[in-house]
Amino acid sequence: MRFWSWAIAGLLLVTSWSVVPVQAQLPTIDLNQVYPGLLNPNPEDQVVAKCVLLDGNCLVQLAVTKSDKDNRIETIQNNLNKISEAYLQEPNAQLEITIEKQVVREKRQEPETTAENQSTVEEAIEEAVEEAIEEAVEEAIEEKRSPKLSVIVNQQKFDFLTVSEQDAQLKGVDIETRAESIREQLQAGLEQAKYERQVKFLVRQGLMAVGTSLAILVISLLIYRQLRKLEQSKERLISSNSFVSNTIMTRLNQRKLWNLREVQYRLYQLVLMGLLGGGSLFLLGLFPYTRGIQFLIFEGLQIPFRLGIVTLGTYLLIRLSYALINRSTSALAQNYYLLNPEAITRLQLRVTTISGVTRGIVTVSLIAIGMLVALSVAGINIGPLLAGAGIIGLAVSLASQNLIKDAINGFFIILEDQYAVGDIIVVGDVGGLVENINLRVTKLRDTRGRLITIPNSEVKIVANLSSNWSRVDISIPISYEADADQAIALINQVAQLMSKDSNWEERILGKPEVLGVDEFGDRGVFVRIWIKTKPLQQWNVEREFRRRIKVAFDEANITIPAHIDFRGDFKRDH
Repeated sequence: MRFWSWAIAGLLLVTSWSVVPVQAQLPTIDLNQVYPGLLNPNPEDQVVAKCVLLDGNCLVQLAVTKSDKDNRIETIQNNLNKISEAYLQEPNAQLEITIEKQVVREKRQEPETTAENQSTVEEAIEEAVEEAIEEAVEEAIEEKRSPKLSVIVNQQKFDFLTVSEQDAQLKGVDIETRAESIREQLQAGLEQAKYERQVKFLVRQGLMAVGTSLAILVISLLIYRQLRKLEQSKERLISSNSFVSNTIMTRLNQRKLWNLREVQYRLYQLVLMGLLGGGSLFLLGLFPYTRGIQFLIFEGLQIPFRLGIVTLGTYLLIRLSYALINRSTSALAQNYYLLNPEAITRLQLRVTTISGVTRGIVTVSLIAIGMLVALSVAGINIGPLLAGAGIIGLAVSLASQNLIKDAINGFFIILEDQYAVGDIIVVGDVGGLVENINLRVTKLRDTRGRLITIPNSEVKIVANLSSNWSRVDISIPISYEADADQAIALINQVAQLMSKDSNWEERILGKPEVLGVDEFGDRGVFVRIWIKTKPLQQWNVEREFRRRIKVAFDEANITIPAHIDFRGDFKRDH
């Protein structure tokens, strides 16, 4: 029986010797790298690299889990603080770093022994075989050695860390090489820390700090001077003399220049902030005593700094897009003006509407993109957000068909120039001045001062009272007893004189047309006249013309009859 036990043990040893070298030649695959989260579905158990700090510098990177439940980094950091305190306080301290090999054997679970497994000869044989197998396997198991780094300062020994397999895998080397690399880094780091505390080094760093501060001050003053110039240039561009111009191309060019100046202004501000902030951090990093503050600032302001950069970049892109829009609309306005120089007023209204709507679309789009980028740099996975936004967008589009109709109709209103901001229009039973128009709604201000909002999908038939030119259409009543030819001649004379008046000739286009007797009505004979005017000037011209007709009729003793009521009483029509 003893022979069979040793035979089985020998067979196991031969098998282990023949298999182990083959396994050592097989390539190793890190499944955590190939399939992240497959073996460690819990994010807290994922391995990450963290730094052990010496004077605010990353001395060595070690592998720990995200949660670091064993507080490995904190323990190693405390060990390093004790070592550096003991080493740096003594000017002539002797430093020695040792690497010890810790032998770790795998634990095997001992089989339970009961009264039943000793009751028979067969069970005794099985027990002997198991013992032989255990002895053979224990000899075949490879010893695992974990290097331990210790530091000896003036005969005082400090434990530093134990190198793990994960630390070695972090750099892609074996564990002994990684231990030696950490020993060299620790040796160089401690020696550098002692050197940086010497008076000679501190004096040199102090002189460098003074020179750097003076350079930062001079450059900051130059940048501040340039900022003042840009600010004054912006104020001149937004002054009344610049924006209140009769030429639409001039106004667009002024707006384009203002946006470019705004971009330059913000960039100079960014450079100034970067110079002051970066210079301050550089000064903190010159001395070992303040370098820890520098590291804390870097760690604490990393995400806010990224968010600030994204916000400023989005703002600058919006301003640059405004300048590009103004330049494009300026070129469009110039070409349109060359083809139709008489329609300058209409051109101003149309360009104002197109540029306003385009700026609104670009602003919303860039802000949405900026928010996504901000979430991404803040460490939030935007993939699920985009997928959810797509699903929500599809649901909203199906449930908001009227909104889509508004947008489509608003696009064609702007494209076809049906009306623009500043026009007087009538839509159905309402009308007024167009104060604002976008892809969804049109806002009108009526004569009573009410703001009327109309969805663009409801704009089916629209009357534009101020497109290119307008017309005064007046029917003037004269009594049946009056001389019609005299009245018509007098009306024509008043109209022609008014069209040549210096206060009104710019508002009246062409010669007024007296059409003659248009109707026989209850109030008498109606004489009709047309006067072509510039857009939105028809009401002012009509009021002045009525006043002049009244004065001329009074001088010629021509009566403007009141409304005739066939029941026998008279009343005036308002």
